Amino acid sequence: MELPLCPWEAPSYLIFSSNVPNLVHYSHVIAILAALVIGLYIFFNAPKSPVARLFLLLVSFFSIWALLDLVLWATNRLDVVMFSWSLQILFEPLTYGVAFYLFYFFLHRKWPSYRTNLLIFLLFLPIISLLYSTFNLESIYVSTCEAAEGFIAKYYTHITHAVLIVSIAFMAARQIPRIETRRERFIAIFFGVGLVTFLMAFSSGTIIGSLTDDWIPSQYGLFGMPIFAGLMAYSIVQFRAFNAKILAAQALIVSLAIAVVSLIALQSIGNVRIVAALTFLLVCALGYLLIKSVKKEISQRELIQEQEKELEVVNKQQENLLHFMSHEVKGYLAKSEAGFASIIEGDYGAIPERLKGMATAALADVRKGVRTVIEILDASNLKKGTISYKKQAFDFRKAVIEVARHLELAAREKGLAIQMAIAENDVYALNGDEEKIRQHLIRNLIDNAIKYTPADTIKIDLVRKGPVLRFSVEDHGVGITPEDMQLLFTEGGHGKDSIKVNVHSTGYGLFIAKEIVDAHGGKIWAESEGEGKGARFIVEFPASLA
Repeated sequence: MELPLCPWEAPSYLIFSSNVPNLVHYSHVIAILAALVIGLYIFFNAPKSPVARLFLLLVSFFSIWALLDLVLWATNRLDVVMFSWSLQILFEPLTYGVAFYLFYFFLHRKWPSYRTNLLIFLLFLPIISLLYSTFNLESIYVSTCEAAEGFIAKYYTHITHAVLIVSIAFMAARQIPRIETRRERFIAIFFGVGLVTFLMAFSSGTIIGSLTDDWIPSQYGLFGMPIFAGLMAYSIVQFRAFNAKILAAQALIVSLAIAVVSLIALQSIGNVRIVAALTFLLVCALGYLLIKSVKKEISQRELIQEQEKELEVVNKQQENLLHFMSHEVKGYLAKSEAGFASIIEGDYGAIPERLKGMATAALADVRKGVRTVIEILDASNLKKGTISYKKQAFDFRKAVIEVARHLELAAREKGLAIQMAIAENDVYALNGDEEKIRQHLIRNLIDNAIKYTPADTIKIDLVRKGPVLRFSVEDHGVGITPEDMQLLFTEGGHGKDSIKVNVHSTGYGLFIAKEIVDAHGGKIWAESEGEGKGARFIVEFPASLA
């Protein structure tokens, strides 16, 4: 048995029939055109950007909804009405859901937590599970080809929209004030206002249609789509989500303008002409802002590229000068070190005690200078990737004990005690560059503990846990604040008070230590309860099989 048909002719090309008002064609076609053109434009300029992908998904869902709405206006088949109406009810909240994820990622630059995703899923579950049931669409009126909406379509979907809009607004109110720069805060506000305005316009039309069965007002909400898409594109460009090209931006605006002008010329109804003319003016205004911002962006990037090239040349010159000076200074210091050591050891005969004391102090300072120069040179080589490692199996336990004993004198001079807890029955073989691990890791960690600890003891632990060697140095010194913890192991990283305690610090010690640990497949990290509560540095290496 064939289903009865609605009282108008079958549609042409799915969307054209006498039942479709001119206003509907205009509002839907322009909305779909603006959405897809701008969405694809954004996407193809940054195909790997999550913001661009989410934006394209958002406008795609909206375009599917608008196309289904055109089909509903044009068709005279009841089965097509029920099928399309159900799908439209699904794609409408999906548009809001994607809008939530788009704004979340735009603000946080990461995806929501598992808990948030679960709540979103539970919010959508009734719509998905009851989509093809009487809870969604109860029946259909043959005379008008309109469906009688159930609880899901008439109320629950709008509750879902409200929850998502409020969530976006709450997120904006909470997160935007935390954005550091005024410019980025303005852009985020611009983005959020455009998004919420469109969603509210979209909601108002569908709510009025559901409650009054008058679907003409919902068409006016669609006029906001070109404006919304322009606002989003402008915000994304300003947020530097992709490398926009001036020519592409101009082509975008010209294509939208031509589409609107064509509709102005073709329509014969006065009020449609007025609406089209206003939309055209708004699109032109947004286009001007977009092109202007892109031009500014391109000119700034060209300037930055030129400056980067100049800076690269200057950096190369500075690196060459640094290496030359460092090697020269290192040579002079090495000669001075040898001279003072010869004086102290009596190679030049007996010397007065005062001279011996002066030579001993001078030798200590020269050795500090040599270590500083070596740190700077090694840091530079690590940055360039030119440092090499001579890896071979060695006794890590022996290296730790010898370095610790060598530094015991410096600890005793400060009234500090060094305690070592190392099990003797384990094998501590490590495959690596022994000299670099001794000088830049073991020595650095113990020496730092001595320098930053005013009193008490320094604990050195070494233990083998299966295939891992764990070495740690714990002190009772100045501690590490959460802010300073972020600077540890970075190039030139200094805590806010570290220079006051150790005026000779280069800031490269822990940076070099981490690079060496990483090069040996290990891990290094620090633990501290805060300022004045000491610190503990832990290193783990894969043990050698030898």
